Amino acid sequence: MVVMILERVPRSLRGELTRWMLEPKAGVFVGTMSALVRDKLWEKACASMKGGAGMLIYSSNTEQGFVVRFWGNLGREVVDFDGLTLIRVPSE
Repeated sequence: MVVMILERVPRSLRGELTRWMLEPKAGVFVGTMSALVRDKLWEKACASMKGGAGMLIYSSNTEQGFVVRFWGNLGREVVDFDGLTLIRVPSE
């Protein structure tokens, strides 16, 4: 399972991603695909964000069962805490 969450990205990028994934809510994409397709789509998304931001979450053989990658300024940080992936929201 692959989940991609995009913020402030061009509509053309969202339209292209709907060829491969479902968009149940604006900017949230869900799908099942090979690791190669997932990585190519993520590379394309990162190259096309134009000031936007994105987070990629996918199934993996880890303690938590998933991996998180991010690009741009989401207002959150992905933190590795002794092998666990945590999300930190910086205080203002």
